[in-house]
Amino acid sequence: MVKRRSFLEKIGKGAAFSTLALSLPSTLFSQVKLGKATAVKNKIIGIIGAENSHTRGFGKMFNLDKKFPGWEVKYVWGEKEEFAQQAKTEGGIPNIVKDPLEMMGQIDALIVDHRHGDLHLDAALPFVKAGIPTFIDKPFCYSSQAAKIFLEMARAVGTPVTSYSSIAHSYATEDMRRQLAEIKDINQVTCYGKADINSIYGGFFFYGVHMVEPLIYLFDEKIISAKFNKNEKENLNSSASLIFENGRMATLVITTKKYGWQTFVETDEGVVELKSRVKTIEPDKNYVDMVNMFSTGKEPRSHESIIHGIAVLEAIQKSIISGNWESVIA
Repeated sequence: MVKRRSFLEKIGKGAAFSTLALSLPSTLFSQVKLGKATAVKNKIIGIIGAENSHTRGFGKMFNLDKKFPGWEVKYVWGEKEEFAQQAKTEGGIPNIVKDPLEMMGQIDALIVDHRHGDLHLDAALPFVKAGIPTFIDKPFCYSSQAAKIFLEMARAVGTPVTSYSSIAHSYATEDMRRQLAEIKDINQVTCYGKADINSIYGGFFFYGVHMVEPLIYLFDEKIISAKFNKNEKENLNSSASLIFENGRMATLVITTKKYGWQTFVETDEGVVELKSRVKTIEPDKNYVDMVNMFSTGKEPRSHESIIHGIAVLEAIQKSIISGNWESVIA
């Protein structure tokens, strides 16, 4: 188990990468001409990280279910051999590499999918520098300053990069945002969801991202301060308080008995639960927009939004240690 104070000290140091030498991106999305007809080869995706079930899911979606014709996951690197083998078997991924750099020059897009977000930027760095469009799973990293430096580098070399919570970046959340546009004078927001401040994968960062990022998607105002209210008894019933720049408060309530997320808003009509009115669509917006970015280079989320999300999580994590209100600084 990661000790809380040592984890905080690690956050303060930022990501491990120390230099970001810039290079021109390689040519993307080339077509291959065969004879008189023009045929488009399948675009190849590589995945770094196989501990998550997400990697097996990506393989299944692209290779077995063929939700995105023209794209396939052809390479995977796992933190352990058993993780990579499981991804290969269950996701239909043909090639396991011993070193992620073996994928260089072989792939058209990259997914970085470690369970521990502190490993994400180092893994992505050489590929982003080489011009490979990259999706980085949540959380992007554990340092808003590291996120800012990395994304400035990506912008400088012209490589599209994105990252988001699948709960936030969804057709359901998009519909709830439309509903909020019809509601006036929202006083406060309460979100229920899973998190664990003692998680070995980054404390509150690991699952807390699924409560924080939907708020950033739903409201235009930035969050400026945060305080964690800790229940010392087995991490039960803990909560966090967030203040938006317009004074609105959001309360995050950590649930421990059931996996899932709910959002309530206080209006003139009373407390109302926000529920999506749209039918579940597969593949969801998070996957569609990721593949669209791979194909067109169009990033579905602003770099500023990614950095702000990490800064909010960073403030909450600091408050877990200090017990005080912490400013959100990006």
